Amino acid sequence: MFTGLVEATGQIEKIDRVDEAEAVWSARRLRIATALGAELIAGDSISVSGVCLTVMTADATGFSAIVSPATLRVTTLLTMTEGRFVNLERPLRADARIGGHFVLGHVDAVGRITAMNRDGDCYWLEVDVPRHLGPLVVSKGSIAIDGISLTVASLEGFRVGVQIVPFTFDHTSLRSAREGDGVNLEADVLGKYVARQLNYEHSSR
Repeated sequence: MFTGLVEATGQIEKIDRVDEAEAVWSARRLRIATALGAELIAGDSISVSGVCLTVMTADATGFSAIVSPATLRVTTLLTMTEGRFVNLERPLRADARIGGHFVLGHVDAVGRITAMNRDGDCYWLEVDVPRHLGPLVVSKGSIAIDGISLTVASLEGFRVGVQIVPFTFDHTSLRSAREGDGVNLEADVLGKYVARQLNYEHSSR
């Protein structure tokens, strides 16, 4: 479990297919350069732009992880390229303060950036959310965008608007985000349980 408070950014150093198959959904091996690698060991969980992955190997200059076909199907990791910056967060410690919200690292869908504009000293980010995710997003609620815990500041149809403060912009991959980029989205897990319960009650009548 994570909080959506990014600890560091890393840079994708290398992407390899795990096997020799040329299928689109072949598993990938990522090598990510980051000083955070010195604090990781094999078997650790880590959030990579909102995707929970398992560390295979780690050293002082970075770490490697396998991305399964199931994960590739629902995240931006399929289209990531070498040199791309990613957000990194280690799991929440039981004795730590929760500054963001509960983030599982289980991406629900890929959204698309429709705007990233200066707004005074801050930035205004708008993202189109897939229709099936719409009921799980509420105004003033929480949403994880590329692993960043953000507050929904505006909600118009299936378009979410969030305010990005300077610190978040400077210390996450959003500093290199552009209109049209895909982003990993994870809705608040509490909303998912409520929606599931309501659907269950309705279907059992």
